Amino acid sequence: MKKINLAQLDLTEFTGKDDCQQHCKAAFPLIAVHGSLQLASVYFELAPGDNLGRHTDSAEELLVILDGELTVSVGNESGIVKKGYVVLVPKMVPHDLLNSGEKTAKVLGVFGGANNIVATFEKEWLPTHSRVVDTALLQ
Repeated sequence: MKKINLAQLDLTEFTGKDDCQQHCKAAFPLIAVHGSLQLASVYFELAPGDNLGRHTDSAEELLVILDGELTVSVGNESGIVKKGYVVLVPKMVPHDLLNSGEKTAKVLGVFGGANNIVATFEKEWLPTHSRVVDTALLQ
């Protein structure tokens, strides 16, 4: 059995190269390198006013809002979600999350049908100097 305590993850801080409001702390608690065969996950936190950045993912994603209040956009739709909500993001549909609340938002993203995920962002991230996050390259 594989167990992961989200509260004990070592989070990496990411900031948009040209947009300091594109900012998050994130980790990939379950991906292929951890033995997953049919799904992958990402955990991230957004401070008030910060956004994840518009991007697409190579697999369908279920966003589980663990804490906070966010404005989520998926394709041409947007709405406010809070702790306890889930949001479905279809494969390759552009989406973004903005912390529109007053406390740190915490989100678990679960990707179905794939143990390797490629996310392509509109804007470059630091410290990676890349617009692409490929879980196959993570250790």
